Amino acid sequence: MRKLVVTLTLALLAPGAWAQQAAPSPLLGHWSVDLTRLPIPEAMRPRSVMIRFADAGPQRLSTTVEVVDPRGTVLRADSTSTLDGRATPVSGNLEADTAAFTQPAPGVLVMQLARGGQPASTRIYTVSADGQSMTETVAYFNDAGQPALRANQFQRAPAAAVGR
Repeated sequence: MRKLVVTLTLALLAPGAWAQQAAPSPLLGHWSVDLTRLPIPEAMRPRSVMIRFADAGPQRLSTTVEVVDPRGTVLRADSTSTLDGRATPVSGNLEADTAAFTQPAPGVLVMQLARGGQPASTRIYTVSADGQSMTETVAYFNDAGQPALRANQFQRAPAAAVGR
């Protein structure tokens, strides 16, 4: 009888456990920056900025950043990182050669960047409630050595937009 009760209990609990599987993070996908809202003069703005976040396995995130500069040169950086704050190499030619990531909530990613062993910036990505826009808050030191913040606005983009 005891075996029957345990079996029935497990059978009843199992569907609930399946239903509680984590939903995909709203960060996953392709994002395009709103160029009109960049806080730099129009002539200096890149032609495009795209970010792709992809699931790379349990507690791992793959990131691709592609910038087309004002002259049309494509700059790209790639990384696959754990989400536990450990340093991970970044390949490519943007501002960082090392990154650390953590995801304190499903729609939030904190990214610390460094280049040549020196801090570069901290970026906090926050996805809107509807999952269609994302704010990138960048914390960095300006040319005068003072802490500074800026925000960039992204919109969800078609999958074919990054990594052409």
